[in-house]
Amino acid sequence: MRTIRPGEQGPAVTEIRSILVTLGLLLPSEDSVFDASMERALRVFQQQRGLSVDGAVGDETWRALDAARWILGARTLDFSVNNPLHGDDVRQLQERLLEMGYDVGRTDGFYGPRTARAVAAFQREIGLYPDGNCGPQTLHALRRLGRKVVGGSPLRLREQVRFRQSGPSLVGRLIVIDPGHGGTDPGQVVPDGPLRWTEADIAFDIASRLEGRLAAAGMRVHLTRGPLATEAPTDMDRARLANDLAADLLISLHVDGHANPAADGVAAYHYGTESGVTSTMGEQLAGLVLREIVARTGMRNCETHAKTWDLLRYTRMPAVRVDIGYLTSPVDRARLIDPLFRERVVEGIIAAVQRMYFPAEVDVKTGTIDVSQIRMALA
Repeated sequence: MRTIRPGEQGPAVTEIRSILVTLGLLLPSEDSVFDASMERALRVFQQQRGLSVDGAVGDETWRALDAARWILGARTLDFSVNNPLHGDDVRQLQERLLEMGYDVGRTDGFYGPRTARAVAAFQREIGLYPDGNCGPQTLHALRRLGRKVVGGSPLRLREQVRFRQSGPSLVGRLIVIDPGHGGTDPGQVVPDGPLRWTEADIAFDIASRLEGRLAAAGMRVHLTRGPLATEAPTDMDRARLANDLAADLLISLHVDGHANPAADGVAAYHYGTESGVTSTMGEQLAGLVLREIVARTGMRNCETHAKTWDLLRYTRMPAVRVDIGYLTSPVDRARLIDPLFRERVVEGIIAAVQRMYFPAEVDVKTGTIDVSQIRMALA
């Protein structure tokens, strides 16, 4: 869909306004104009949902608005291969099943086969016909029964056990490196002397360096795009590629920008919702990547943040996006165009990936791993 921005009017604006009113973020009105009050309400919605707060309705924000129409119990939930149901009601069901110990995987709001199997398992346990559909009887039973799992998140426990059992070696593991933007979408663009530096070019350079270094450490590495791509893959395309490859990890590389040239530093993002559901290992990877880059480059630490961006939400493996500096900052720009600086960023990411697979009892000081010795020591 095309992006809908402040100042526009028409049926689409009326529908968006209606959803914001239903959510209690906007007062009812007959107005069909995307006015300032509607923009403020939309920005609040985007902030609550962990989206990019730009006050406009693009694909990602529209999917979140469409999902927000539904609350659990408003409709029967069933599994369809070709057109899976999507909505907040599905996410609420997934979170409830997780609390009861059933494995639904990522709480992504899509009624997929894993969710249907979890519903069928619950139905079987309580004596209902295990059809995998969540109708009135199943919903009543879910609301009536208390949670089974205590002492931690079932999803967290599953993710942690899987990583601990897999051992510390990187050899044979598959990682997807995602250089942001590409093709006709350059991302942030800032002229610097005779050269024109773009976010897409810098991200691809770092991704290429990572590809070579991680492959030398024994990992299988895939990039989501090449340097000469005519079109940038969508975030859904990138997530689908990583899922189809059954990747162990995904790292997405970006460079930020801001109207204020004083904005600088590095930030990392992982999947997380406003209700507190998060990708445990994604959050851990984001923290490790951030700390290692900061320790090796001296960049400002802009912290880790939970987001529901498509790339983080729909990937089935631990996934992070790291925004390495601001092209709009004279300080960060001078760093980013320096190949030696980009090599230090690469070393930080490699060290973070290795630390993901160390046992919990191994305490490694940030910034101390010699990445050139990784395969020699652990292969």
